Amino acid sequence: MSTPQATTPSPWRWVPSAYLAEGIPFALVIWVAGTLFKDLGHTDSQITLATGSIGIAWSLKPFWAAFLDMYRTKKFFVLTMELLMAGLLCSIAVALPLPNYFQITIAVLWVLAFASATQDICVDGIYITSLDAAKQAAFIGVQGVFWNAGRLFATAAIVWAAGSLKEDHGLTTTAAWGWAFGLAAATMGALALYHWFALPTGSLTTRPQNLQAIQHTFTDSILDFFRKEKIWGMLMFVFLYRSSEGLLLVEGPLFLQASTAVGGLGLSLKQKGLIDGTVSTLASLGAGLLGGVFMAKYGLKRNTLIFMALCLNLPHITFVILAQLAGPGHTLSLWTISTLVTIEKLGYSFGMVANMLYMMQQISPGKYSMTHYAFCTALMNLMLVPTQMISGPLADYFGYKLYFIIVMFAAIPSILAAWFAPFTRTDPPKLA
Repeated sequence: MSTPQATTPSPWRWVPSAYLAEGIPFALVIWVAGTLFKDLGHTDSQITLATGSIGIAWSLKPFWAAFLDMYRTKKFFVLTMELLMAGLLCSIAVALPLPNYFQITIAVLWVLAFASATQDICVDGIYITSLDAAKQAAFIGVQGVFWNAGRLFATAAIVWAAGSLKEDHGLTTTAAWGWAFGLAAATMGALALYHWFALPTGSLTTRPQNLQAIQHTFTDSILDFFRKEKIWGMLMFVFLYRSSEGLLLVEGPLFLQASTAVGGLGLSLKQKGLIDGTVSTLASLGAGLLGGVFMAKYGLKRNTLIFMALCLNLPHITFVILAQLAGPGHTLSLWTISTLVTIEKLGYSFGMVANMLYMMQQISPGKYSMTHYAFCTALMNLMLVPTQMISGPLADYFGYKLYFIIVMFAAIPSILAAWFAPFTRTDPPKLA
Protein backbone atom coordinates (compact mmCIF):
# COMPACT_ATOMS: atom_id res chain seq x y z
CA MET A 1 0.00 0.00 0.00
CA SER A 2 1.21 3.51 -0.72
CA THR A 3 2.42 5.62 2.17
CA PRO A 4 -0.22 8.15 3.24
CA GLN A 5 0.58 11.75 2.47
CA ALA A 6 1.97 13.78 5.35
CA THR A 7 -0.15 16.76 4.41
CA THR A 8 -3.43 14.87 4.24
CA PRO A 9 -6.15 16.91 5.98
CA SER A 10 -8.12 15.45 8.86
CA PRO A 11 -10.35 12.59 7.64
CA TRP A 12 -13.31 14.33 9.30
CA ARG A 13 -13.00 17.10 6.70
CA TRP A 14 -13.46 14.86 3.68
CA VAL A 15 -14.44 11.26 4.46
CA PRO A 16 -18.08 12.12 5.36
CA SER A 17 -18.67 14.34 2.33
CA ALA A 18 -16.82 12.04 -0.09
CA TYR A 19 -18.92 9.01 0.81
CA LEU A 20 -22.07 11.11 0.93
CA ALA A 21 -21.29 12.00 -2.70
CA GLU A 22 -20.79 8.29 -3.49
CA GLY A 23 -24.12 7.25 -2.01
CA ILE A 24 -26.36 9.83 -3.70
CA PRO A 25 -25.94 8.85 -7.39
CA PHE A 26 -25.94 5.13 -6.61
CA ALA A 27 -29.24 5.48 -4.76
CA LEU A 28 -30.73 7.63 -7.53
CA VAL A 29 -29.99 4.94 -10.11
CA ILE A 30 -30.83 1.84 -8.07
CA TRP A 31 -33.76 3.04 -5.91
CA VAL A 32 -35.10 6.48 -6.76
CA ALA A 33 -35.40 5.81 -10.49
CA GLY A 34 -37.60 2.83 -9.62
CA THR A 35 -39.79 4.99 -7.39
CA LEU A 36 -40.08 7.53 -10.20
CA PHE A 37 -41.11 4.94 -12.78
CA LYS A 38 -43.52 3.26 -10.35
CA ASP A 39 -45.14 6.66 -9.76
CA LEU A 40 -45.49 7.02 -13.54
CA GLY A 41 -47.32 3.68 -13.82
CA HIS A 42 -44.65 1.18 -14.90
CA THR A 43 -44.73 -2.44 -13.66
CA ASP A 44 -42.18 -4.01 -11.30
CA SER A 45 -40.85 -6.18 -14.15
CA GLN A 46 -40.30 -3.18 -16.44
CA ILE A 47 -38.59 -1.26 -13.66
CA THR A 48 -36.22 -3.93 -12.36
CA LEU A 49 -35.21 -5.21 -15.80
CA ALA A 50 -34.39 -1.68 -16.96
CA THR A 51 -32.75 -0.28 -13.82
CA GLY A 52 -31.23 -3.51 -12.50
CA SER A 53 -29.14 -3.96 -15.62
CA ILE A 54 -27.61 -0.50 -15.15
CA GLY A 55 -25.92 -1.79 -12.01
CA ILE A 56 -23.41 -3.60 -14.20
CA ALA A 57 -21.60 -0.26 -14.59
CA TRP A 58 -20.24 -0.66 -11.07
CA SER A 59 -19.18 -4.21 -11.93
CA LEU A 60 -17.11 -3.11 -14.91
CA LYS A 61 -14.87 -0.81 -12.85
CA PRO A 62 -11.78 -3.04 -13.15
CA PHE A 63 -11.64 -2.37 -16.89
CA TRP A 64 -10.73 1.27 -16.37
CA ALA A 65 -9.70 1.51 -12.70
CA ALA A 66 -6.03 0.93 -13.49
CA PHE A 67 -6.01 3.74 -16.09
CA LEU A 68 -7.22 6.24 -13.49
CA ASP A 69 -3.94 5.67 -11.67
CA MET A 70 -2.02 6.72 -14.78
CA TYR A 71 -3.41 10.16 -15.59
CA ARG A 72 -3.87 13.34 -13.55
CA THR A 73 -4.89 12.78 -9.91
CA LYS A 74 -7.63 10.91 -8.08
CA LYS A 75 -9.03 14.24 -6.90
CA PHE A 76 -9.26 15.50 -10.49
CA PHE A 77 -11.48 12.60 -11.49
CA VAL A 78 -13.69 12.93 -8.40
CA LEU A 79 -14.39 16.59 -9.13
CA THR A 80 -14.93 15.98 -12.86
CA MET A 81 -17.39 13.14 -12.26
CA GLU A 82 -19.35 15.07 -9.64
CA LEU A 83 -19.84 18.01 -11.99
CA LEU A 84 -20.76 15.67 -14.85
CA MET A 85 -23.35 13.93 -12.67
CA ALA A 86 -24.89 17.27 -11.71
CA GLY A 87 -25.37 18.01 -15.42
CA LEU A 88 -26.83 14.56 -16.12
CA LEU A 89 -29.38 14.93 -13.33
CA CYS A 90 -30.48 18.24 -14.84
CA SER A 91 -30.94 16.51 -18.20
CA ILE A 92 -33.29 13.94 -16.61
CA ALA A 93 -35.41 16.76 -15.24
CA VAL A 94 -35.63 18.27 -18.73
CA ALA A 95 -36.45 14.92 -20.38
CA LEU A 96 -39.33 13.84 -18.12
CA PRO A 97 -42.09 15.78 -19.97
CA LEU A 98 -41.09 14.22 -23.32
CA PRO A 99 -43.09 11.33 -24.86
CA ASN A 100 -40.06 9.02 -24.92
CA TYR A 101 -38.88 10.02 -21.43
CA PHE A 102 -38.44 6.38 -20.33
CA GLN A 103 -35.85 5.54 -22.99
CA ILE A 104 -34.03 8.87 -22.56
CA THR A 105 -33.95 8.58 -18.78
CA ILE A 106 -32.62 5.02 -18.90
CA ALA A 107 -29.88 6.13 -21.32
CA VAL A 108 -28.90 9.04 -19.05
CA LEU A 109 -28.92 6.72 -16.02
CA TRP A 110 -26.41 4.46 -17.79
CA VAL A 111 -24.01 7.40 -18.27
CA LEU A 112 -24.68 8.53 -14.70
CA ALA A 113 -23.82 5.04 -13.43
CA PHE A 114 -20.45 4.99 -15.21
CA ALA A 115 -19.64 8.47 -13.87
CA SER A 116 -20.62 7.35 -10.38
CA ALA A 117 -18.48 4.20 -10.68
CA THR A 118 -15.48 6.31 -11.71
CA GLN A 119 -16.04 8.60 -8.74
CA ASP A 120 -16.23 5.54 -6.46
CA ILE A 121 -12.90 4.20 -7.71
CA CYS A 122 -11.08 7.44 -7.02
CA VAL A 123 -12.74 8.23 -3.69
CA ASP A 124 -11.87 4.73 -2.47
CA GLY A 125 -8.36 5.21 -3.83
CA ILE A 126 -7.95 8.43 -1.87
CA TYR A 127 -9.25 6.67 1.27
CA ILE A 128 -6.91 3.69 0.93
CA THR A 129 -3.77 5.66 0.03
CA SER A 130 -4.30 8.58 2.42
CA LEU A 131 -5.09 6.66 5.62
CA ASP A 132 -3.06 4.01 7.44
CA ALA A 133 -4.59 0.68 8.55
CA ALA A 134 -5.63 1.98 11.98
CA LYS A 135 -7.44 5.00 10.55
CA GLN A 136 -9.03 2.87 7.84
CA ALA A 137 -10.56 0.70 10.57
CA ALA A 138 -11.51 3.73 12.67
CA PHE A 139 -13.26 5.49 9.79
CA ILE A 140 -14.80 2.47 8.09
CA GLY A 141 -17.98 3.08 10.11
CA VAL A 142 -17.99 6.77 9.18
CA GLN A 143 -17.51 5.79 5.55
CA GLY A 144 -20.49 3.46 5.70
CA VAL A 145 -22.64 5.91 7.63
CA PHE A 146 -22.23 8.73 5.15
CA TRP A 147 -22.58 6.47 2.12
CA ASN A 148 -25.90 5.47 3.67
CA ALA A 149 -26.62 9.13 4.40
CA GLY A 150 -26.26 9.77 0.66
CA ARG A 151 -28.56 6.85 -0.06
CA LEU A 152 -31.08 8.12 2.44
CA PHE A 153 -30.87 11.68 1.14
CA ALA A 154 -31.85 10.37 -2.28
CA THR A 155 -34.52 7.91 -1.13
CA ALA A 156 -35.94 10.20 1.57
CA ALA A 157 -35.38 13.88 0.77
CA ILE A 158 -35.63 13.62 -3.02
CA VAL A 159 -38.65 11.31 -2.93
CA TRP A 160 -40.35 13.36 -0.21
CA ALA A 161 -39.73 16.56 -2.19
CA ALA A 162 -41.37 15.03 -5.28
CA GLY A 163 -44.33 13.85 -3.19
CA SER A 164 -44.75 17.20 -1.45
CA LEU A 165 -44.60 19.16 -4.70
CA LYS A 166 -47.24 16.85 -6.20
CA GLU A 167 -49.56 16.40 -3.21
CA ASP A 168 -49.25 19.76 -1.44
CA HIS A 169 -48.49 22.18 -4.26
CA GLY A 170 -50.47 20.69 -7.14
CA LEU A 171 -47.60 20.08 -9.55
CA THR A 172 -47.94 17.37 -12.16
CA THR A 173 -46.00 14.15 -11.57
CA THR A 174 -43.39 15.00 -14.21
CA ALA A 175 -42.95 18.57 -12.96
CA ALA A 176 -42.63 17.46 -9.34
CA TRP A 177 -40.00 14.89 -10.20
CA GLY A 178 -38.19 17.38 -12.43
CA TRP A 179 -37.74 19.79 -9.52
CA ALA A 180 -36.71 16.89 -7.25
CA PHE A 181 -33.97 15.83 -9.67
CA GLY A 182 -32.93 19.47 -9.90
CA LEU A 183 -32.39 19.39 -6.12
CA ALA A 184 -30.20 16.32 -6.53
CA ALA A 185 -28.18 18.08 -9.24
CA ALA A 186 -27.64 21.14 -7.04
CA THR A 187 -26.46 18.91 -4.20
CA MET A 188 -23.87 17.16 -6.37
CA GLY A 189 -22.66 20.53 -7.64
CA ALA A 190 -22.28 21.84 -4.09
CA LEU A 191 -20.32 18.74 -3.06
CA ALA A 192 -17.97 19.21 -6.03
CA LEU A 193 -17.33 22.79 -4.94
CA TYR A 194 -16.61 21.72 -1.37
CA HIS A 195 -14.28 18.93 -2.51
CA TRP A 196 -12.30 21.40 -4.59
CA PHE A 197 -11.01 22.76 -1.27
CA ALA A 198 -11.31 19.84 1.16
CA LEU A 199 -10.45 16.63 -0.69
CA PRO A 200 -6.86 15.34 -0.54
CA THR A 201 -5.11 14.38 -3.75
CA GLY A 202 -4.37 10.79 -2.77
CA SER A 203 -1.02 9.12 -3.41
CA LEU A 204 0.55 9.70 -6.80
CA THR A 205 1.83 6.82 -8.91
CA THR A 206 4.62 6.72 -11.45
CA ARG A 207 3.23 7.79 -14.81
CA PRO A 208 3.72 5.36 -17.71
CA GLN A 209 5.85 6.80 -20.50
CA ASN A 210 4.17 5.14 -23.51
CA LEU A 211 1.39 2.81 -24.64
CA GLN A 212 3.51 -0.26 -23.96
CA ALA A 213 4.04 0.86 -20.38
CA ILE A 214 0.29 1.42 -19.97
CA GLN A 215 -0.46 -2.06 -21.29
CA HIS A 216 2.16 -3.55 -18.99
CA THR A 217 0.77 -1.75 -15.92
CA PHE A 218 -2.79 -2.82 -16.72
CA THR A 219 -1.80 -6.44 -17.32
CA ASP A 220 0.41 -6.52 -14.25
CA SER A 221 -2.40 -5.18 -12.05
CA ILE A 222 -4.65 -8.05 -13.16
CA LEU A 223 -1.98 -10.73 -12.79
CA ASP A 224 -0.95 -9.37 -9.39
CA PHE A 225 -4.57 -9.57 -8.23
CA PHE A 226 -4.95 -13.23 -9.14
CA ARG A 227 -1.57 -14.11 -7.62
CA LYS A 228 -2.88 -13.25 -4.16
CA GLU A 229 -3.05 -16.16 -1.73
CA LYS A 230 -6.48 -17.89 -1.63
CA ILE A 231 -7.89 -15.25 -3.96
CA TRP A 232 -10.66 -17.47 -5.34
CA GLY A 233 -12.04 -18.23 -1.90
CA MET A 234 -11.96 -14.54 -0.98
CA LEU A 235 -13.72 -13.60 -4.20
CA MET A 236 -16.40 -16.22 -3.54
CA PHE A 237 -17.11 -14.47 -0.25
CA VAL A 238 -17.36 -11.08 -1.96
CA PHE A 239 -19.67 -12.48 -4.65
CA LEU A 240 -22.07 -14.28 -2.30
CA TYR A 241 -22.19 -12.03 0.75
CA ARG A 242 -25.06 -9.92 -0.65
CA SER A 243 -26.95 -12.73 -2.42
CA SER A 244 -30.13 -12.16 -0.41
CA GLU A 245 -29.78 -8.41 -0.12
CA GLY A 246 -29.72 -8.06 -3.91
CA LEU A 247 -33.22 -9.50 -4.16
CA LEU A 248 -34.46 -6.96 -1.63
CA LEU A 249 -32.69 -3.75 -2.63
CA VAL A 250 -34.99 -2.71 -5.48
CA GLU A 251 -38.06 -4.85 -4.88
CA GLY A 252 -38.43 -3.94 -1.20
CA PRO A 253 -39.09 -0.23 -1.90
CA LEU A 254 -41.40 -1.12 -4.82
CA PHE A 255 -43.41 -3.33 -2.45
CA LEU A 256 -43.85 -0.39 -0.08
CA GLN A 257 -45.22 1.71 -2.94
CA ALA A 258 -47.34 -1.00 -4.61
CA SER A 259 -51.13 -0.88 -4.27
CA THR A 260 -52.77 -2.94 -1.54
CA ALA A 261 -54.90 -4.49 -4.28
CA VAL A 262 -51.83 -6.41 -5.49
CA GLY A 263 -50.50 -7.18 -2.02
CA GLY A 264 -48.38 -4.07 -1.51
CA LEU A 265 -48.46 -1.52 1.29
CA GLY A 266 -49.77 1.39 -0.78
CA LEU A 267 -47.55 4.12 0.67
CA SER A 268 -47.59 7.57 -0.91
CA LEU A 269 -44.36 9.27 -1.96
CA LYS A 270 -44.45 11.48 1.14
CA GLN A 271 -45.03 8.51 3.44
CA LYS A 272 -42.24 6.58 1.75
CA GLY A 273 -39.89 9.54 2.06
CA LEU A 274 -40.93 10.08 5.66
CA ILE A 275 -40.09 6.50 6.64
CA ASP A 276 -36.65 6.76 5.03
CA GLY A 277 -36.07 10.22 6.44
CA THR A 278 -36.93 9.83 10.14
CA VAL A 279 -36.39 6.87 12.46
CA SER A 280 -34.95 4.54 9.83
CA THR A 281 -32.39 7.22 8.90
CA LEU A 282 -31.16 7.54 12.46
CA ALA A 283 -31.12 3.76 12.85
CA SER A 284 -29.09 3.30 9.66
CA LEU A 285 -26.57 5.98 10.54
CA GLY A 286 -26.21 4.71 14.09
CA ALA A 287 -25.89 1.09 12.95
CA GLY A 288 -23.12 1.98 10.51
CA LEU A 289 -21.17 3.75 13.25
CA LEU A 290 -21.73 0.88 15.66
CA GLY A 291 -20.57 -1.55 13.00
CA GLY A 292 -17.34 0.42 12.61
CA VAL A 293 -16.80 0.55 16.38
CA PHE A 294 -17.54 -3.18 16.63
CA MET A 295 -15.03 -4.07 13.90
CA ALA A 296 -12.37 -1.71 15.27
CA LYS A 297 -12.70 -3.25 18.74
CA TYR A 298 -12.99 -6.95 17.90
CA GLY A 299 -11.09 -7.06 14.62
CA LEU A 300 -11.83 -8.66 11.29
CA LYS A 301 -11.86 -12.42 11.86
CA ARG A 302 -14.09 -15.38 11.18
CA ASN A 303 -16.44 -15.18 14.15
CA THR A 304 -17.04 -11.44 13.71
CA LEU A 305 -17.63 -11.94 9.97
CA ILE A 306 -20.23 -14.66 10.60
CA PHE A 307 -21.93 -12.48 13.21
CA MET A 308 -22.09 -9.56 10.77
CA ALA A 309 -23.51 -11.83 8.04
CA LEU A 310 -26.32 -12.85 10.40
CA CYS A 311 -26.97 -9.19 11.23
CA LEU A 312 -27.19 -8.40 7.51
CA ASN A 313 -29.57 -11.22 6.58
CA LEU A 314 -31.84 -12.12 9.50
CA PRO A 315 -33.66 -8.73 9.51
CA HIS A 316 -35.01 -9.59 6.03
CA ILE A 317 -37.74 -11.46 7.88
CA THR A 318 -39.36 -8.08 8.51
CA PHE A 319 -40.43 -8.00 4.84
CA VAL A 320 -41.84 -11.51 5.17
CA ILE A 321 -43.97 -10.23 8.05
CA LEU A 322 -45.08 -7.12 6.16
CA ALA A 323 -46.01 -9.15 3.07
CA GLN A 324 -48.08 -11.59 5.13
CA LEU A 325 -49.94 -8.72 6.83
CA ALA A 326 -50.49 -6.69 3.64
CA GLY A 327 -53.22 -7.13 1.05
CA PRO A 328 -56.70 -5.91 0.07
CA GLY A 329 -58.59 -4.66 3.10
CA HIS A 330 -55.49 -4.79 5.32
CA THR A 331 -54.23 -1.29 6.01
CA LEU A 332 -51.14 -1.31 8.22
CA SER A 333 -50.30 1.65 10.42
CA LEU A 334 -47.40 3.84 9.38
CA TRP A 335 -45.83 3.08 12.78
CA THR A 336 -45.86 -0.67 12.12
CA ILE A 337 -44.37 -0.29 8.66
CA SER A 338 -41.74 2.18 9.90
CA THR A 339 -40.66 -0.09 12.74
CA LEU A 340 -40.19 -3.17 10.58
CA VAL A 341 -38.47 -1.30 7.74
CA THR A 342 -36.16 0.36 10.28
CA ILE A 343 -35.10 -3.01 11.69
CA GLU A 344 -34.14 -4.19 8.21
CA LYS A 345 -32.17 -1.00 7.48
CA LEU A 346 -30.40 -1.28 10.83
CA GLY A 347 -29.21 -4.80 10.03
CA TYR A 348 -28.15 -3.79 6.50
CA SER A 349 -26.03 -0.84 7.66
CA PHE A 350 -24.41 -2.78 10.50
CA GLY A 351 -23.66 -5.92 8.50
CA MET A 352 -22.27 -4.19 5.42
CA VAL A 353 -19.32 -2.76 7.38
CA ALA A 354 -17.65 -6.18 7.58
CA ASN A 355 -17.95 -6.71 3.84
CA MET A 356 -16.20 -3.44 2.99
CA LEU A 357 -13.45 -3.96 5.59
CA TYR A 358 -12.78 -7.53 4.36
CA MET A 359 -12.28 -6.29 0.80
CA MET A 360 -10.12 -3.40 1.99
CA GLN A 361 -7.83 -5.28 4.39
CA GLN A 362 -7.81 -8.90 3.19
CA ILE A 363 -7.83 -8.55 -0.60
CA SER A 364 -6.79 -5.04 -1.66
CA PRO A 365 -3.42 -4.35 0.06
CA GLY A 366 -0.45 -4.40 -2.25
CA LYS A 367 1.06 -2.60 -5.21
CA TYR A 368 -2.29 -1.74 -6.84
CA SER A 369 -4.49 -1.21 -3.78
CA MET A 370 -6.95 1.21 -5.42
CA THR A 371 -7.34 -0.94 -8.54
CA HIS A 372 -7.72 -4.14 -6.55
CA TYR A 373 -10.32 -2.62 -4.24
CA ALA A 374 -12.21 -1.61 -7.38
CA PHE A 375 -12.00 -5.24 -8.57
CA CYS A 376 -13.60 -6.33 -5.28
CA THR A 377 -16.45 -3.81 -5.30
CA ALA A 378 -17.07 -4.63 -8.95
CA LEU A 379 -17.54 -8.30 -8.16
CA MET A 380 -19.74 -7.43 -5.20
CA ASN A 381 -21.98 -5.36 -7.46
CA LEU A 382 -21.94 -8.07 -10.14
CA MET A 383 -24.04 -10.27 -7.85
CA LEU A 384 -26.55 -7.42 -7.52
CA VAL A 385 -27.14 -7.14 -11.28
CA PRO A 386 -28.92 -10.48 -11.88
CA THR A 387 -30.64 -10.51 -8.47
CA GLN A 388 -32.06 -7.01 -8.96
CA MET A 389 -33.10 -7.72 -12.54
CA ILE A 390 -35.01 -10.89 -11.68
CA SER A 391 -36.54 -9.51 -8.48
CA GLY A 392 -39.39 -7.74 -10.28
CA PRO A 393 -40.41 -10.64 -12.54
CA LEU A 394 -40.21 -13.04 -9.57
CA ALA A 395 -42.36 -10.78 -7.42
CA ASP A 396 -44.88 -10.31 -10.23
CA TYR A 397 -45.03 -14.08 -10.82
CA PHE A 398 -45.10 -15.41 -7.23
CA GLY A 399 -46.69 -12.44 -5.47
CA TYR A 400 -45.16 -10.55 -2.58
CA LYS A 401 -46.09 -13.09 0.12
CA LEU A 402 -44.10 -15.95 -1.41
CA TYR A 403 -41.41 -13.73 -2.92
CA PHE A 404 -40.05 -12.49 0.41
CA ILE A 405 -39.88 -16.06 1.71
CA ILE A 406 -37.65 -16.81 -1.30
CA VAL A 407 -35.49 -13.84 -0.24
CA MET A 408 -34.94 -15.46 3.17
CA PHE A 409 -33.73 -18.72 1.61
CA ALA A 410 -31.32 -16.71 -0.55
CA ALA A 411 -29.55 -15.67 2.68
CA ILE A 412 -28.08 -19.16 3.12
CA PRO A 413 -25.20 -18.67 0.59
CA SER A 414 -24.33 -15.36 2.27
CA ILE A 415 -23.90 -16.93 5.70
CA LEU A 416 -21.97 -19.91 4.30
CA ALA A 417 -19.64 -17.52 2.46
CA ALA A 418 -18.83 -15.75 5.72
CA TRP A 419 -18.28 -19.10 7.46
CA PHE A 420 -15.72 -20.30 4.90
CA ALA A 421 -14.10 -16.95 3.98
CA PRO A 422 -10.26 -17.25 3.87
CA PHE A 423 -8.07 -15.03 6.05
CA THR A 424 -4.54 -14.57 4.72
CA ARG A 425 -3.50 -11.45 6.66
CA THR A 426 -3.16 -10.79 10.36
CA ASP A 427 -5.68 -8.42 11.95
CA PRO A 428 -4.85 -4.72 11.66
CA PRO A 429 -4.24 -2.77 14.89
CA LYS A 430 -7.30 -2.78 17.11
CA LEU A 431 -8.69 0.35 18.68
CA ALA A 432 -9.86 0.48 22.23
